[in-house]
Amino acid sequence: MREATITVDRLAYGGSGFGRMDGKACFVPFTAPGDVVRVRLLRETRSYAEAEIIELLESSPLRVEPPCPHFGRCGGCHWQQLGYTAQVAAKEEIFADSLWRLARVERERVLPPLSAPDPWGYRSRLQLKLHGGVQEFRIGFFAPGSHTVVDLPGGCPVAHPALNQALALLRPVVEEFPQRNLIPQIDLAAGDDGAVVMTVHYQGEQPRMVEEFWRRHQGRLAPIAGAVLRRGKRGPVTKLFGRQRLTYALFLPADDGAGEELRLAFSAGSFSQVNYGQNRALVQMALEWSSPAVGERVLDLCCGNGNFSLPFARRAGEVVGLETGEGSVADARRNAVLHRMNNVRFEVLDGAVGLRRFIAAGERFDLVILDPPRGGAAEMSHLLGGVGAARILYVSCDPQTLGRDLAALQKGGYRVVKSRLVEMFPQTYHMESLTLLERL
Repeated sequence: MREATITVDRLAYGGSGFGRMDGKACFVPFTAPGDVVRVRLLRETRSYAEAEIIELLESSPLRVEPPCPHFGRCGGCHWQQLGYTAQVAAKEEIFADSLWRLARVERERVLPPLSAPDPWGYRSRLQLKLHGGVQEFRIGFFAPGSHTVVDLPGGCPVAHPALNQALALLRPVVEEFPQRNLIPQIDLAAGDDGAVVMTVHYQGEQPRMVEEFWRRHQGRLAPIAGAVLRRGKRGPVTKLFGRQRLTYALFLPADDGAGEELRLAFSAGSFSQVNYGQNRALVQMALEWSSPAVGERVLDLCCGNGNFSLPFARRAGEVVGLETGEGSVADARRNAVLHRMNNVRFEVLDGAVGLRRFIAAGERFDLVILDPPRGGAAEMSHLLGGVGAARILYVSCDPQTLGRDLAALQKGGYRVVKSRLVEMFPQTYHMESLTLLERL
């Protein structure tokens, strides 16, 4: 394998440092802007190369000592070698560059990032991978680019403290399970009150034995307040013990300064944002930017458990939420009933399918909230103009697909008013953002 010395100029989306090898773009993980590194070439195409560090020759002034002893071997984090201020600055540049390059959104429309108050201990959900061999047991995360499980005996520094406590108690119990090689993954999720719910993924043919095992050991697993069993990747969920739902709070500001707390629930295995503090800030920002008014109709696409729908229902005349996940829709409906909101309805329906139905029926909405998964909303972006929305709020977790979709929306008659990075995922390259568009 060819070796070379390069200087890292900046960070790229995906987490790697960017430099030049013989004039060609070269991406090197776990580097920092200003590093001079000796690298080994791993892969080369016509336009770029990928390499790994052999030796750090000159250290960047932005470098810090990673607090996690597993950093670099574990694939969970990408940027622990950087101080948090440098991480946010790098994300700001990547985000703004993506919007300009893909959608010609001017830099002045990109507001300064909203940094996380605490870049550690924030993550409320973990998908723990298991290696359950007879000779060796490991529970942790996959190594980068592989299915090798990196063991985390001391826990994870970005995880909520309650999750690390649960992991420590879980380890000796799993080691006693007679078919641990048939449990590929255990999910842990914490509410903002510290309660933890566990999802055990099982690939075997003895579910009764599994249920009896976990119920027998329930007393050893506090603070795990509840557990469910899932058979197969998309299989049915069976209650093992305790509670199946967790809760978190949103705060809805009011003109008089008092405001209102709105507590929402979600079920084990259903989606929720991993950073509760930044999620609260994101929802408040969405309300402030769009100013929903009594009498307005709001369409929430990819609505989840009502994370945006229900706060907006407190301000708007009517809210319709669409979501493909049946469990999330059930959660959203329960949350609406709990808070006595009669002006919101939820349907298990794909967003693009729903848009076509609304357009065919001549239904109109004043505001559309779009919160798609990482792949973006390419199909929906071409349909949104058909429901007549004056404003669109686009919540994105990927600047590349966001830029692609903003370009389509601008061609469809909308303009970007402003966009802001909300730092939901410290220590990683991942990004959450909010963008407001208005009809021309």
